[in-house]
Amino acid sequence: MAGAAAFDEIRGKPGDPRGRPEFAQLLDWMETTPAPELDRRQKAAEAAFRQLGITFAVYGEEESAERIIPFDIVPRIFTAREWSNLSEGLVQRVEAINAFLADIYGPRKILADKVVPEELILANPQFRPMLAGARPPHGVFAHICGIDLVRTGPDDFWVLEDNARTPSGVSYMLENREAMLRLCPELFEQFNVAPIDSYPDSLLETLQSVSPRRQGAGATCVLLTPGHFNSAFYEHSFLADSMGIELVEAADLEVDDDKVWMRTIEGRVQVDVIYRRIDDDYLDPLVFKPDSLLGVPGIIAAYMAGNVALVNAPGTGIADDKAIYSYMPEIVKYYSGSDAKLPNVETYRCREASALQYTLDNLDKLVVKLVDGSGGYGMLVGPTASKAQIEEFRAALIAEPQRYIAQPTLALSTVPTLTDKGVAPRHVDFRPFVLSGAEGVTITPGGLTRVALREGSLVVNSSQGGGTKDSLILADDAGGPR
Repeated sequence: MAGAAAFDEIRGKPGDPRGRPEFAQLLDWMETTPAPELDRRQKAAEAAFRQLGITFAVYGEEESAERIIPFDIVPRIFTAREWSNLSEGLVQRVEAINAFLADIYGPRKILADKVVPEELILANPQFRPMLAGARPPHGVFAHICGIDLVRTGPDDFWVLEDNARTPSGVSYMLENREAMLRLCPELFEQFNVAPIDSYPDSLLETLQSVSPRRQGAGATCVLLTPGHFNSAFYEHSFLADSMGIELVEAADLEVDDDKVWMRTIEGRVQVDVIYRRIDDDYLDPLVFKPDSLLGVPGIIAAYMAGNVALVNAPGTGIADDKAIYSYMPEIVKYYSGSDAKLPNVETYRCREASALQYTLDNLDKLVVKLVDGSGGYGMLVGPTASKAQIEEFRAALIAEPQRYIAQPTLALSTVPTLTDKGVAPRHVDFRPFVLSGAEGVTITPGGLTRVALREGSLVVNSSQGGGTKDSLILADDAGGPR
């Protein structure tokens, strides 16, 4: 199983008695802080999260539908060198994603050059043909991307998936840091940690920069939420409040003369930028699902007329489809002229006969995913699956192979984590948040580390029992303590 040979990000390679010297003080902190004190601090953080209402919904469960995501008090640390390398790869990838979206909704040169199969785009449910020819304000499609990364060694980082629709989780990044600053201030005295509290300001500047009418403080920006029943509503309200913009629902907006207006007690106000946390299908009942009560009739017409910026632009879901993901190395090279600095995990496209046969022959060794799946649902982790689960997936693959991809089971890195039995290694992934505006790309030095709390588990999603950690990026080149 992956855990036996996993790279420990704090202690180093298995069997290495020296560990990683730059993190010696963190190891000393873990060993000298009494276990009851670590447990007290962790429980204090979780109590604060519950009091603040930082919860998520588990759809389909009748009991305990609202939960907090478990928080782990032992942080994850990246050196300045590691972060610099990651940042370069993230900028390259997100710039390629935006170029790809501009191309497939425009001239489609990448299809003419047969880099990506035409049918994989044009027949994909996430491709929105009614938006062909649309150019969003300032040419930015994916303003906010969450790029999920995994690690297998000291310098071995891999992109697991791209989130370019409505990526979530940044509120946990910020709240986790607040908890750590309050509960473990000594760590921030020992390590020179880059701050992340500027993220809301950077996000607001990104929104304002893509306003079609007026940029800067003069732009009217709003955050459109499906409402308080949505699983990420806390994040919606948190971000709107942090940026000082209005949190609105569909009933607060109307479209008149291809312009979007917000109803206020002082009259209508024209809206320039909408940070929408509603999926495409529910965004405009005149264009997508006609029975949607969450969207705003006519909002797509206003967008097509160039009178409002939608963040992220509708149609960006095609860029995080897992079948498209498998072509990202080619896509990055096509638009950047260079090999991808952050490689993909090896991926088998089950729509191809040879890949399907390989997957069927090795289901007990592979991770199989729905191309449009998310949240850890619709996924088979072969090494930990039952025979019944494997056979169920075998039947699904044979029936609809185009809906699946398969990947090898990686030995994901681990980070020391507080468990009921003390500090023990647990597998993690990492989601940094990349902002793209009219002035270029911005990356806050941090991200959301998700941790698989069950021993041996590789599934980090909160809906599947995962938790979160603070991610400390060291600000100095020495990569060590103060």
